Amino acid sequence: MFDTLKEILVAMLKVSPEKITEDATCEEAELDSLAVVELSMLLEKDYGIKISDDELIEAETIGEMARMMTQRRAAAA
Repeated sequence: MFDTLKEILVAMLKVSPEKITEDATCEEAELDSLAVVELSMLLEKDYGIKISDDELIEAETIGEMARMMTQRRAAAA
């Protein structure tokens, strides 16, 4: 799911690809709270993955967000 998350962040939210690593924090990836809200909505609309923006903000790294996506996707299946 990390690659999917990276694609979303780059294509939809215009984040620089080199800033997105599994160890990057939201701040390091330059994701502000508005971008995280947008990400939450995109995940639900386009991928059927329900993760609140609050949960995404609580994730310490981009990799943790990707793991959360994997868990939610598996739980929904």
